[in-house]
Amino acid sequence: MHILACNSWSLQLQGNRIFSFQKRFFLGRILCSHDHKNGVVFSSPQRRDRGNCIEDLGRVIHESVNPFTTRRTLLTSLIMYLCHYPSRYLSAQALGDPSVTIEQVTPPVFPSGALFPTEERIVQLFEKNTYAVVNIFDVTLRPQLNITGVVEIPEGNGSGVVWDEQGHIVTNYHVIGNALSRNPSQGQVVARVNILASEGVQKNFEGTLVGADRAKDLAVLKVEASEDLLRPIKVGLSSSLKVGQQCLAIGNPFGFDHTLTVGVVSGLNRDIFSKTGVTIGGGIQTDAAINPGNSGGPLLDSKGNLVGINTAIFTQTGTSAGVGFAIPSSTVLKIVPQLIQYGKVVRAGLNVDIAPDLVANQLNVRNGALILQVPRNSLAAKAGLQPTARGFAGNIILGDIIVAVDGKPVKSKAELSKALDDYNVGEKVILKIQRGNEDLELPIILEEKNS
Repeated sequence: MHILACNSWSLQLQGNRIFSFQKRFFLGRILCSHDHKNGVVFSSPQRRDRGNCIEDLGRVIHESVNPFTTRRTLLTSLIMYLCHYPSRYLSAQALGDPSVTIEQVTPPVFPSGALFPTEERIVQLFEKNTYAVVNIFDVTLRPQLNITGVVEIPEGNGSGVVWDEQGHIVTNYHVIGNALSRNPSQGQVVARVNILASEGVQKNFEGTLVGADRAKDLAVLKVEASEDLLRPIKVGLSSSLKVGQQCLAIGNPFGFDHTLTVGVVSGLNRDIFSKTGVTIGGGIQTDAAINPGNSGGPLLDSKGNLVGINTAIFTQTGTSAGVGFAIPSSTVLKIVPQLIQYGKVVRAGLNVDIAPDLVANQLNVRNGALILQVPRNSLAAKAGLQPTARGFAGNIILGDIIVAVDGKPVKSKAELSKALDDYNVGEKVILKIQRGNEDLELPIILEEKNS
């Protein structure tokens, strides 16, 4: 007996043995024919009633099976039956119950009713602040369509907030980092900014560079948009935050614009290891889901005030793992106005060379910031700070070691910079220093820190 399956297999049988097994493919329905002499042939791609085909197949299998049929022959018959179907799976037989009506099997639908007060408050906060959140795309990175038809969003996709009615937009440095790496000049277009209009339509604008600060992972853009589109965010005090209070994050995660996540403040005064490669002190830790694309968006308190700019997630997979960080609004309030006015941040400092921690450790300085050099005629020199020098015999004479600023302990170079961040140019501070075996206090006026 020789059998050609309609769209799958070719089997050649003699008695109870299989001599050949070959796969063949045909398109369309197969005409089933029955030849008692030569067996059954499914060959011609002609149309015929499917039910008759199945009946012929069943009859042939029944006739070919005898009391001495082996398991191999039965398995072959089953394979022929399964191969008759073009689908990989057996067709499901729909079983209905004509004795019932649609109305009888449709459950009652209850109205949702009014929202709970906490839900209503969150909804209102989102609706109120969503227009102050914008989507930002680095102009050097374009979304690309992959082979599956899904739009792949590049890393230079993030969020931002409307700062004022003049069109200033605040975001993270790393959101437009690729464009900033090309050293653009002020006023140059570095991003595309999408602003949500009241009718729910996204309007696209060119974002020109105003200023950027890599050390705090902040950047300011400007768009030429009408005042009716610009709805500035309300800024709150991050210094009054408490661990456990509710917070909300609005952003553009994975390209899904204006997404809300809710959580609590889970930690304060954290060190944020930014994507720009710097450490930012005083960070806010939250369990509100922050994912790629949320960067630059606002972290709001329960009253809808901005208390931070979402900047980073702590994860090994690239997605939110319940630990996100935001730059506190106290830092944002200090940096952003300077970027708008000067295009850069004017930082207060001592203008002395501080030894890197590795060098300080090699010189057995384990606590404090060791001064290496003090420029002549500087305010630090006039205040009497001493640099590290070499003696007549070539030995190293350690300079002054700064161990506190206005009573705040300083254990390293990084902590000194962090302590001085709280001051402005021209302010006076009291430095506690170690000079040999002496502990001294020197007043000094801070000057502009050299970049």
